[in-house]
Amino acid sequence: MHNRLRPYFMIAPAILFLCVFTIYPMGNLVYLGFTDWNIINPVKKFVGWENYRNLISKPDFIQTLLNTAVFTAASVSIILVLALILALFIKRATKINSAIQFAMFLPHIVSLVCISMIFKWLMDPSVGVFNLILNVLGLPGLLWLNSSDTAMLSVILVNIWKATGYITLIVLSALKNVPAEIYEAAMLDYSNRWKTFWKITLPMISPQLFFLLVWMTLSSFKVFDTISIMTGGGPGNSTNVISYYIYQYAFSYMKIGYASAAGTVMLMILMIITAFYFKALSKKVFYQ
Repeated sequence: MHNRLRPYFMIAPAILFLCVFTIYPMGNLVYLGFTDWNIINPVKKFVGWENYRNLISKPDFIQTLLNTAVFTAASVSIILVLALILALFIKRATKINSAIQFAMFLPHIVSLVCISMIFKWLMDPSVGVFNLILNVLGLPGLLWLNSSDTAMLSVILVNIWKATGYITLIVLSALKNVPAEIYEAAMLDYSNRWKTFWKITLPMISPQLFFLLVWMTLSSFKVFDTISIMTGGGPGNSTNVISYYIYQYAFSYMKIGYASAAGTVMLMILMIITAFYFKALSKKVFYQ
């Protein structure tokens, strides 16, 4: 009897942690989405689907979803492609490549708050270094964060600069774990580099790429620091994303029920996207 219960006792702390910090908050989030609560008033008034109807009818929420989709799609696709290209270039074990790998990892260990503040200064229209460089090259300066045409692009550039190096090192690690014998066999078959990449390299590192795709998509939906510091969701709601939208309504407008409904919508969207990834791409992932 004791031996049969031992596995359950061993996993009990992990299960308890999961229930307290994951399952209960998710359940409470869904419950609060059906209430009208503002923190100050202890009474949670049940309002049914009213918060969700308000969400759908609000143009700012629809714009927020579109902004989040643009930020996520651009960030994830560009970072993955850049990381794969850079990893292929620095794959060889040389001193120069080791120095490049060290330099590429530095943005990851720097606080995102510090990075956002530095880039906000670099993109300042009047005293920023970016416009100074453009002026030296004879090009007109940009408004960067002060224009709805360039604000989202500016935020995406910061995210790319922050994450590309770290993702590159993960892809590089996957490349180095591909058995050399497979490449030697391809050389004996007179396979060119392009064919070797598509038929050998890409399938062999597909598990890592699939993991990065899912993880980066979830992380991009949770972007907050960059938006809060650099743009505050502006100008004109052009950079407002769903995580910052939830924060605004929860802690600025004190509409916890409405914010919880938005959080539930975000949760459902992420679940659908993740399920789509596993349905559409998991069969194309090659596991050794």
